[in-house]
Amino acid sequence: MTSRSPILIVAGTRPNFIKVAPLLHALRQHGGLPFRLVHSGQHHDENLFDIFFRELHIPPPDEVLEPFQGSTMERFGRIMVEMERLIQGMSPRLVFVVGDVDTTLAAALAAVKCKVPLAHLEAGLRSGDRRMPEEVNRIMTDAVADHLLSTGTRATSHLLAEGQPRERIVEVGNIMIDTLHRMQGAIDRSIVLKQLGLPPRGYALLTLHRPGNVDEVGPLSRLMEATATLSRQLPVLFPVHPRTRKMLEHFGLWEQLQLLPGLRLCGPLGYLDFGRLVRDARLVLTDSGGVQEETTVYGIPCITLRDTTERPETVELGTSRLAADDTHRILELASQALAGDWPQGSIPPLWDGRTAERVVAWMEQLD
Repeated sequence: MTSRSPILIVAGTRPNFIKVAPLLHALRQHGGLPFRLVHSGQHHDENLFDIFFRELHIPPPDEVLEPFQGSTMERFGRIMVEMERLIQGMSPRLVFVVGDVDTTLAAALAAVKCKVPLAHLEAGLRSGDRRMPEEVNRIMTDAVADHLLSTGTRATSHLLAEGQPRERIVEVGNIMIDTLHRMQGAIDRSIVLKQLGLPPRGYALLTLHRPGNVDEVGPLSRLMEATATLSRQLPVLFPVHPRTRKMLEHFGLWEQLQLLPGLRLCGPLGYLDFGRLVRDARLVLTDSGGVQEETTVYGIPCITLRDTTERPETVELGTSRLAADDTHRILELASQALAGDWPQGSIPPLWDGRTAERVVAWMEQLD
């Protein structure tokens, strides 16, 4: 390696790119740290990415791995093999991964096998639920990383409890909030509410995509039952993830949903339109970690459709409450939110929009 060896930044899903966008902007402004962006191809639907890249002003990736249509494990192996090829060809000074998706772990293992230092942003997040693939990815990535960039004191405490040396850990904050701060003006200018005919604070917003909620008929049916009941009290907008729609159709639920007068179904939305819908919702129901964070920043009541979360600050300090797929609890919490009986919440420490600055400052002192 030479001093001009690049930092290899790897991403492969929409949440990954939300997290790397502010880092890429900070690196370009800095100008002194060469880097290369790799798109693993884990998510490759053009409708999910083209508008997304434009809105966040993400530069075209320097490398895009060929999309692969095999099983999850075959795709995981393919990413590892292709990342090994890239790492050996580029000789980067650092491989930088974010989040907890399969791309994160596959790239991490490739870096370790190639004996290149590895940094993990969002290190230390834990839900305590190893049934979630993301939890396994988080734990394994942290176990092999040389540099652990944590979101704050709670994440740091998890890493220390797992035996990580304190000198490997750097508290940098929540980089998702950087993107929210940076894009707020553009979010404010979105006209999506007018396009959809929705008044501010006059609708609920639902997102659903995690395997534990959508891959089995029981949980998915219970969640749709709660949605149907809620939609009789308040219009519910449901941007349907491709995976979720596939399973709704598979279980014969899709046609039933289309008949509900209070339920509005649409496809995935861009970052700006979705951000506006979160900001102006009366209530949000979600199984997304990122949406839990966004509702906390905006002070919007959020019913998290999980029984654990790797972002407990959103429950302890913020405006999220856990409900899993319990129809009764979902509707009970929804009634409280609609009645105005909901905590105001506060913003956790280091959610200040300056995480990317701290990461770049840390990168500078690596030489």
